[in-house]
Amino acid sequence: SARVAAVVDSADWLDRCEREHENFRAALAWVCENDEAQWGLRLGGALFQFWERREYISEGRDWLEKLLALPGAAARDKVRARAVFAAGVLAGAQKEYELAETLFSESLEINRETDDKWAAAVSLNALAVTALDRRDVAAARRLSEQNLEVWRELGDTAAVGRSLSNLASVVKQQGDYSLARKLYDEALATFRDIGDATAAARVLNKLGDVAREQGDSTEAQELYEQSLESFREFGDRWGTALALADLGTLARERRDFPSARSLYRDSLRIFHELDYKRGVAQVLENLACAAAGQGEARRALALAGSAAALRHNLGTPLGSSEQAKLEASLESARKRLAGSEGASAWMDGWTTPLEKTVEAALGGDAG
Repeated sequence: SARVAAVVDSADWLDRCEREHENFRAALAWVCENDEAQWGLRLGGALFQFWERREYISEGRDWLEKLLALPGAAARDKVRARAVFAAGVLAGAQKEYELAETLFSESLEINRETDDKWAAAVSLNALAVTALDRRDVAAARRLSEQNLEVWRELGDTAAVGRSLSNLASVVKQQGDYSLARKLYDEALATFRDIGDATAAARVLNKLGDVAREQGDSTEAQELYEQSLESFREFGDRWGTALALADLGTLARERRDFPSARSLYRDSLRIFHELDYKRGVAQVLENLACAAAGQGEARRALALAGSAAALRHNLGTPLGSSEQAKLEASLESARKRLAGSEGASAWMDGWTTPLEKTVEAALGGDAG
């Protein structure tokens, strides 16, 4: 949401939270022991973006669960609504979509009861995104359309842009590429009007996805490159890493493996420097798919094993459709290295320290 974006994007704020982490833990333990629910819910609601961004997903969920279960936490007020919403975001990050949906629904109901239209719109958006994540595309479309209407009524232009982009993603899932393009174009124009260059770059990237899915790799390349240029110009390193990975995948699909691996390595380097582990896992999976495509079965399975261990440690598994795509890409490697050999390559990746895997991948001898 626009209100928190400035805070969340601030690395300084996240670093400060990191330094105070033990104090926050002590404070949360104290409020739980003493049923100081209001204080606890306020603190949990304030910290959830830190937990999400710095990937303390399981820990954040545990605290919020304890806080929401406190006897004094039952009052249906804005403080509870925010904490319930936070718990929903973290549950969604762990692919527990039914639970996320229940939590977002509660936050939506409370926000409507307290007549907080802005917070209700944020909850509605989260429900739409969750519906898409769990592949209920019809519900996602209905909720996204409702959400867009609400943001238009509230006159929040940035939120209208994000909502148009979300609706475009739903329509793309339904295979209506021309409407998806139209909605993305409208989102792009909206962000350009308000001067939000990095949000515009994200939309360019999504337009690249549409072109790629339609089999137009030349247009996809142009859009991804425009998006990359914009991210670089405005210093959005996270966006830069994403666009590099997308360009890498485009090269991999053309079977231009040297380019693919070089782009993936550039992306991996940035995610590693940002300490964004879900990004690191994604690029290790991409490198695994490239290795499988080149017939390097052992390296493919080791890299995939390393990514799987990282996701396991974070508690953020791949969604079922992403997992199916990954398995399809690794199938040739599994056939080449059947039985105990394949299992041993996978376990090598799983047990090798992450730093070592990343270092080898960046050095080029294992990536």
